[in-house]
Amino acid sequence: MRSAERRTWLIAGSVLLCLALLALLAGRYLPPRWALALHLGPARELVAGGNSAPAPRVTPDSEQLDAAVLEAAARYAGEHRSLALIVSRHEHIVFERYWGGSGFDTLADAQSFTRLLAALAAGAAFSHRLIGWPDEPVSAFIGEWRADPRGEITVRDLLQMSSGLAASPDAGATHDLPAALLSTRLARTPGLTRSEQASDPQLLALVIERASRERYASYLSQALWRRIGAADAWLTLDHTGGTAHADCCMLAHQGDWIRIGQLLLRDGNYRGDEVIRPGWVMLMRTPARSDPQYGAYLRVRWPPAATGREAPAARDLFAVAGAGGNRLWLVPSLQLAILCTGSEAGRDAAWDDNHLPNLVITAARDALPPAAQPGADVSAIVPGH
Repeated sequence: MRSAERRTWLIAGSVLLCLALLALLAGRYLPPRWALALHLGPARELVAGGNSAPAPRVTPDSEQLDAAVLEAAARYAGEHRSLALIVSRHEHIVFERYWGGSGFDTLADAQSFTRLLAALAAGAAFSHRLIGWPDEPVSAFIGEWRADPRGEITVRDLLQMSSGLAASPDAGATHDLPAALLSTRLARTPGLTRSEQASDPQLLALVIERASRERYASYLSQALWRRIGAADAWLTLDHTGGTAHADCCMLAHQGDWIRIGQLLLRDGNYRGDEVIRPGWVMLMRTPARSDPQYGAYLRVRWPPAATGREAPAARDLFAVAGAGGNRLWLVPSLQLAILCTGSEAGRDAAWDDNHLPNLVITAARDALPPAAQPGADVSAIVPGH
């Protein structure tokens, strides 16, 4: 090989290597526009947002929060390689801390937050009377299963990850998600066993598409994402022009998930706008028959604290938590939303999933201990009760 050709190949190889490294670092270190250019490939679909300003920013003290305790929460998040910690109270942003050069508008992989949007979009479809009731069988929308036992799976089963379908094939390995999904066999009786798998939110998205007669990204945009003022986001497709992944991998501004937290705290109302009919979020928080620790893509209960692990500091704490390091904790009684992105949660034995929200809860000067909260068992603190 001639020296000029060799030099050309070396330069090309160096450029490709640099681009690969930049792509790996994009979500953590690069400004949003650079990250966008590197992340977005041909197999993505726009979820158009409203691109409005976030909630007003106020001081912690104005919302009766101890700033020193919030700093302790930030130290814990930083020690576990988080990208962001954002705390909201009463629809105000009261605390923000970012790492690795990121910020509110940094484009990041939503990971399993993505599946929560399918549950909220189903709530919007219910509000629009496109879905009749939570226990409506999917055969009402999936004509291929009208004479099939799988058609007896209900919308509630999908919300609670309890479809009974067999383990999904690797979603990243298929270029035809609907075909793979509709060929998945029924392994268990629907509604009885919870299983973390991609098929349930994916099937829920297909139900929404069939009910709305729109592409999932389009319905998600006009029924939810645009209405909370979030910035443009992108769903991953199985192939160019194909079907959107509803279970993971949405690219969105990381700070926009605090808007979702505010929507959940207000039972579907966002800053005065009824996005989802009241009662749907309460349905999402209802413990599933298949596993009472979970509702609809939400963690709603925790078992007794294991050695070295903390119990929740609020009885009504619930959380969006799944694979990956993103966490969103909600405390309706205090109107607190706590967003932590990019942490080592689930990969770090030292991470305690309740420690960070407990710190923020105890930062509220008007917070009550769990035993003193409404509906609590007071026998431990009031003898004879």
